[in-house]
Amino acid sequence: METPKIPGDERRDLILKWLKESKSPIKGGELALKTNVSRQVIVGDISLLKAKNEPIIATSQGYLFLKTEEKDVPHRHLIVSNHSPEQTKDELFTIVDHGVTVKNVIVEHPIYGDLTASLLLSTRKDVEDFLGKLSSTNAALLSTLTEGIHLHMLEAPTKEQLDNVCRELKQKGYLHS
Repeated sequence: METPKIPGDERRDLILKWLKESKSPIKGGELALKTNVSRQVIVGDISLLKAKNEPIIATSQGYLFLKTEEKDVPHRHLIVSNHSPEQTKDELFTIVDHGVTVKNVIVEHPIYGDLTASLLLSTRKDVEDFLGKLSSTNAALLSTLTEGIHLHMLEAPTKEQLDNVCRELKQKGYLHS
């Protein structure tokens, strides 16, 4: 006997509950399995929740509810990078190896203005998963639209970690000057 589909409002309430309780992103496919609907239905549900001003973002690792009551607000720093696609792995590893999170990537498009994509990369595994997905989907890095120039919002528990990673990125020639 097939498990019944969870009705729309009830399903969205459950999705919201699961996202709020989770400390890590949840993949759309996982939400689809738990609610016995297609991944495309989940995409629609997430859009409806966002339209109700729920702070949900889509990352390369899945959906994440942005918690606003963070007690330890991390230190943030916006960097401007410029490197080839082949240097992406080294750039990202350099950042996460300092205990710093890559929140997003931003490029300036001549028509659309700033294009921002959430990354939330904090570990080498996160970086490997991101690059693996990039490779398996034949997708291009956003920085290919801007000849390698892109921005990252970085977050770290301490200012010293941000200073150290910026110093190393500059030594490697990855910071745009």
